[in-house]
Amino acid sequence: MKCVAIDDEPLALHLVKSYIEQTGQLELCATFTDITKAKDFIENNPVDLLFVDIQMPDETGLQFVNNLSVKPIVIFTTAFSQYAVEGFNLDAVDYLVKPFDYERFLKAVNKAKDLYEYRLNKEVNEGYLFVKYNYQWNKIFFKDIELIEALDDYIKIYTGTKPMLIHMSMKMVLDKLPIQKFVRVHRSYIVPVNKISSWNKNSITIASKTIPVSYTYQKQLQDILQKDLNGI
Repeated sequence: MKCVAIDDEPLALHLVKSYIEQTGQLELCATFTDITKAKDFIENNPVDLLFVDIQMPDETGLQFVNNLSVKPIVIFTTAFSQYAVEGFNLDAVDYLVKPFDYERFLKAVNKAKDLYEYRLNKEVNEGYLFVKYNYQWNKIFFKDIELIEALDDYIKIYTGTKPMLIHMSMKMVLDKLPIQKFVRVHRSYIVPVNKISSWNKNSITIASKTIPVSYTYQKQLQDILQKDLNGI
């Protein structure tokens, strides 16, 4: 899970940072003592989990989370236990009272991981994903995706309407797609299996558009299409 830590106390922030770095299931994207910079980062980058202190100058962690338009999973950290109820009212997954040890930190992270996996599976099972486009989150149904193309640090998702240019890596979007329905055929292309109209080892055709198949992905594509052809 990609995470961000926010605390106006450098020593407390350093402790959370060290705990995150000990935890294999977490990837630390950034740390902040300034909530304005933190908000800008979270609104413009994919973040799965947020560690945020409640008592901060200018704006409390509770106000900060409540005002986010994009809300990651939240774990509050604070020295004041009286804020726990209000924190849970904001759907925080857990509440760490300072000082807390690594064991208690890990317990909170495991709760967050369970919720993250539930949300991810819910998206896959219900046939959609959310992507940020034009400063808001948009639902895209898997059945509407015709092609995904890589463009430097962005991807372009083609549907029946105007293509969406999304700040996301190919690996990140592939992790959100059901592996039985989508296949990567080139470093620049992911395609829906059921929209392939013809294929050979070097290329495929989707809606009269020819897509190259690189050597790296030839066997994977052939295996998937052969299974589909055999009705497996």
